[in-house]
Amino acid sequence: MALFNTSDLPLETSDSSDLPLQSSSWRLIPLLQASGRLQMAIDQWLLAQHQRGKHPPVLRFYTWASPTISVGYHQRRWPEFWEQLTWASQPVELVRRPTGGRAVLHQGDLTYMVVNSGLTGKRLDAYHQICEFLIQGWRSLGVELHYGSAGRGYIHNPNCFGTATGADLVLADGSKLIGSAQLRRGNVTLQHGSIPLEPDAGLYTQVFGEAPPPFDLPMAQRGDALINIVVDALTHAAADCFGVELVEKPLSNQEWQEILALVNSRSDQ
Repeated sequence: MALFNTSDLPLETSDSSDLPLQSSSWRLIPLLQASGRLQMAIDQWLLAQHQRGKHPPVLRFYTWASPTISVGYHQRRWPEFWEQLTWASQPVELVRRPTGGRAVLHQGDLTYMVVNSGLTGKRLDAYHQICEFLIQGWRSLGVELHYGSAGRGYIHNPNCFGTATGADLVLADGSKLIGSAQLRRGNVTLQHGSIPLEPDAGLYTQVFGEAPPPFDLPMAQRGDALINIVVDALTHAAADCFGVELVEKPLSNQEWQEILALVNSRSDQ
């Protein structure tokens, strides 16, 4: 498997050492597009840094450089043909998330990620504490969301968006708009989730053998304009819901080097 090198990375010159560590100030990493392997490495690196007390809570949004299927950390079964899939003459990447849950097709979607500590209650309570900013943000865009309820087929369904659990957010008709997954290490929580804004129905059907959940967004914008509107709404909602100041800081050169080392170490395994 080919290694990443520094020429592949969107290097920035910011330094995270001046970021305050108190919970009243969170880091906001600007929207970033990258491969699935790199995005997962960034999430895991941010989790580890916060767990070590070296990094404040963080919120980020990202997209995927090419179509990617991410499977849950404990997911052991998926169709063999997923490993040879192509779309628009390029291979579909297959990666494993550090979080649980089922497979997600990342194409035409927006992903959010939160790392925080000190959340109280059971796992579902932690989901709800984090997901409140998603509910509030989408409400500001004219979309009402509520929590789903998984049926009996959840355990046997490899598709995350094939069913909705109490940690997922659905529309009034039950269509799932946001699928989330979580990893907790001590009192530190990593939660990320996919928001399929403009999925390609053909690719979705090719992967899962069924059409994507039907839903119509009230916004007229599409493409990057739609992503920017959603990111802006969710960012403002996060600051309000969590009662924090979001300090925008891109990843620094040093941070990229550490993340790159993590990616390369895993590619050798």
